[in-house]
Amino acid sequence: MEKPKTITVRFLIGVLAPTAMTLVAAQGAAPANPMRITIEQDTLSIHGEDHILLRYRYDDVPFKPYVQQLFSPGGINILRDAPADHKHHHALMFAVGVGGVNFWEEQQAPGRQEHRAFTDVTVDRHGDIPWAGLTEQLAWLNPGGKVLLLNEHRTIRLCQPGDPKVTLLTWESRFEVPQGRGSATLAGSHYFGLGMRFLTSMDVGGQFRNAAGKAGDVVRGDERLVRSDWCTYTASANGKPVTVAMFGHPDNLRHPTQWFTMTKPFAYLSATLNLHKEPLKIVSGKALVLRYGVALWDGQVERGTIDHLYKQWAAWPRQEANVTKAKQLR
Repeated sequence: MEKPKTITVRFLIGVLAPTAMTLVAAQGAAPANPMRITIEQDTLSIHGEDHILLRYRYDDVPFKPYVQQLFSPGGINILRDAPADHKHHHALMFAVGVGGVNFWEEQQAPGRQEHRAFTDVTVDRHGDIPWAGLTEQLAWLNPGGKVLLLNEHRTIRLCQPGDPKVTLLTWESRFEVPQGRGSATLAGSHYFGLGMRFLTSMDVGGQFRNAAGKAGDVVRGDERLVRSDWCTYTASANGKPVTVAMFGHPDNLRHPTQWFTMTKPFAYLSATLNLHKEPLKIVSGKALVLRYGVALWDGQVERGTIDHLYKQWAAWPRQEANVTKAKQLR
């Protein structure tokens, strides 16, 4: 089956080249937006005024689209893609098990998240904050690629608000059971969810913190699970300190988020749904909507700054676009 490559562009000026498209904000009464989006054959990139901010791999990927690179306001990328020890760790990715099919590990007949189309690609403003983003339609397919297990509309938005300045990404996924199927059950390991693998230099000497101020429950080794509004990791990225935080939206099912953290033999952070103990059933006609944030600062940031940004972010309206009207699962 040929995958559609259609793109709907709102409030944009597009410049089309044989292998790439550049999207910038249309000029009007509002101040100019310093952000722009470039779309190449396999990659969509969001650029700021001085440097690239995000690189998203959507096609010609092993088994799933993902955020391949995410940059701090100072231009530091913190993500590592497909390291030798875990080839299936794709930087910032979302994966769980669906109906007994594993979409996380890419071995022993894994499922595949297939990019179908970008239904919306936008450069715009939220009040006085410029932002840029995409909405993508994905099909979660069985190992043979012939059975559709789950539909996903994924919306990723990126902006740089605040003082100190921060790179703030919002990841919103809307999951729906395909027509003709009654339900889909999400399950899997204790680390399944929205996961983030860091640079090698960040594996040593880093520190996790969370809003609840709790150490969490030990799973194995130094792996821990803790429920909290947010979780952060501060470490040195190639000699420069950075702080990255993940936010769980209060409207998410099973809020507060259960965070998975580990530091040995490498650092990892993921937002989970406690699926290893509580599988989650999505029924036809009721969508599951999950919204997470990833905030990235240069340097070490105080918890008050993190908590303030979290509360601001949680109060923003949803920004998913061009999706179906199924009711949300509560």
